[in-house]
Amino acid sequence: MPDTRLPPPHSTAGSALPMGTLSALLTPRSVAVIGASADAARIGGRPIAYMKELGFQGRILPVNPKRDEIQGLPAYASIAAMPEVPDVAIIAVPAAAAGPAVQELAQRGVKAAIMFSAGFAEMGEDGEAAQARLVADAQAHGMRLLGPNCLGLFNARTGFYGTFTSSLERGSPKPGPIGIASQSGAYGMHVFGLARDFGLGLSCVVTTGNEADLNVGHMIGWMAQDPETEVIAAYAEGIRDAGSFLAALELARKNRKPVVLMKVGRSAVGSAAARSHTASIAGDDAVTDAVLAEFGVVRARTTEEMLDIARLATRKIYPAGNTLGVLTISGGAGVLISDAAEAAGLPMPQMPEPAQQKLREALPFCAPQNPVDCTAQALNDLSLVGTFAKALVEEGGYSSILSFFTHAGGAASVAPRLRSELAAVRAAHPDRLFVLSVLADPPLVRQFEEDGFTVFEDPSRAVAAIEAMGRYGDSFARAAAVPPPALPQFTLPATTPSEAEAKRLLAEAGIPAAPEAACPTVEAAVAAAEKIGFPVVLKILSPDILHKSEIGGVLLNVADVAAVREGFALLLQRAKSAAPAARIEGVLVAKQLSGGVECILGVHRDPVFGPVAMFGLGGIFVEILKDVSFRRCPFGEAEAEEMIRSIKGAPLLLGARGRPPADIEALKKMLSRLSVFAAQAGPRLAGIDLNPVFAMPQGQGAFAADAVIDIAEGDA
Repeated sequence: MPDTRLPPPHSTAGSALPMGTLSALLTPRSVAVIGASADAARIGGRPIAYMKELGFQGRILPVNPKRDEIQGLPAYASIAAMPEVPDVAIIAVPAAAAGPAVQELAQRGVKAAIMFSAGFAEMGEDGEAAQARLVADAQAHGMRLLGPNCLGLFNARTGFYGTFTSSLERGSPKPGPIGIASQSGAYGMHVFGLARDFGLGLSCVVTTGNEADLNVGHMIGWMAQDPETEVIAAYAEGIRDAGSFLAALELARKNRKPVVLMKVGRSAVGSAAARSHTASIAGDDAVTDAVLAEFGVVRARTTEEMLDIARLATRKIYPAGNTLGVLTISGGAGVLISDAAEAAGLPMPQMPEPAQQKLREALPFCAPQNPVDCTAQALNDLSLVGTFAKALVEEGGYSSILSFFTHAGGAASVAPRLRSELAAVRAAHPDRLFVLSVLADPPLVRQFEEDGFTVFEDPSRAVAAIEAMGRYGDSFARAAAVPPPALPQFTLPATTPSEAEAKRLLAEAGIPAAPEAACPTVEAAVAAAEKIGFPVVLKILSPDILHKSEIGGVLLNVADVAAVREGFALLLQRAKSAAPAARIEGVLVAKQLSGGVECILGVHRDPVFGPVAMFGLGGIFVEILKDVSFRRCPFGEAEAEEMIRSIKGAPLLLGARGRPPADIEALKKMLSRLSVFAAQAGPRLAGIDLNPVFAMPQGQGAFAADAVIDIAEGDA
């Protein structure tokens, strides 16, 4: 299992990416093919055939003991017989021969190998052990492995085709700015095939297979530094090495390289399939969403959406605070686009009233609010298109403009003048994102694209891609995170503590609880209740009973001394009946809070990303609606406030319907400190639950009414 004690979000310490090796892997000057075949249709023959056909300028060294010549190239009987040490080797032999090949290549000083060979970790424990030996043999001599069980990679710019995919038989890629990284070989090449068919230009495609060594994070990191790759599209089933993955995403954001990711395994069935297919460690899907959002990665739901986003991203216009202005000749299309924008969370503010009046003067029966409907009349006077488009940009101030002209935009009688009018506005405002929805023949679509417009047939798909550009812009514009607060050093107890001990430990970290006292006797409970003030809450106190309400171990509204005595005895009796072996330390007497908003704060140790904090409102909001937000620990108060404000129920904290606003300052301080506590606690911390936390009215603080610190058993 990888080390999940990750560096904080503003650091990549300990997560260096092997850029030198990756450059040799992706841009080699020489390549050996172990198991080379004279048959261009076989696995060991395809890479040679592709490289010869598609212009690889480096040296190809086929290795096959049975042949002197392969596909017109000199062949060598063994790895030792090769006349030089290649930059990279392709291993295309059965599993039994792959291990010796790795050893010999590593001993000769080869720095990277692409392993087509299957029959390793994907086959079970024996295969996993054999795979581990491959890695150990390679690393002993400084060699890195891609695979095994992968379809390899190609670099469209250099003509290096270290792959046996048959998808190249339908056509080679057009060189361009989009890089593709995929754990799945077959699906990665499926994405490549679709991208090629859509006419997208590609820099490279890499598939990582079993990820015994190099992984999808390494490949994203290389693309983030590759000057020829401007947009990164990735497919992942699970993240094996969180450190390299997060370092790559941070590097991509720093270099303004948008990343669009298809992370599959959302469903329980899909997640199980991912584990069996790639032996990946799958974390909770909501946690994955939170981590991707932290680094500004857009998560695509479909392959079509991923390629739509990648295509629009090649315009390199990423508007922070994105707003959408719509120009249409169809009222129906305007409604459809508005619905899509609202569903995507893409703002469509109305045009200013003076601008609306100007447009009515130009065309009295237009609808100038936004969407701006210039009606079919604009086809009779195409100068209106320029007038309306210019108004959207200059007076509406929208950062993104979507123009809908359907089949009319593709008509020979309309297209030339339409192009002229729209292109003039776009040329005057190169910082704005211009998207066009038309139905036109491919040559005309290319002309619109050359004018600077990205063309979509479906306006709903266009809206999704436009919204994604705004997310990239917001991420790229985000200021560097302020380091989270420092906390005093502490030591976790050996086992899961009682509620009182948990609250004491948290209080040292600045996480306050309601006034309370741990009482071993009924007389101590009476004295504590009188000191705290009635009404109070009584709770059974035991490190072995974490979920007290399930056994009736919590009594509310205890109003006087007699009720304290009666309640004390009742709690002891219920605990003995429900959990006779439990250690009972007494009863916890706490002040009963009122007038606040019940919240839940928690920490879950994700198997991939380490401790992750959760925030939500209590009761139905968390139990039924699951209205919660997540963030990787640790983080500062600004990030904590983002979490608090991001939930759907946030208005209840902010003063909705005449309620007093809650103490957000105290709540965000508590959440931030909880995240630091969790990060400092280390892997023995399995989780924390503060439920409920009472967020009192503004200025009155926030207090944990219950606390559980769950300590993992055994070595973590």
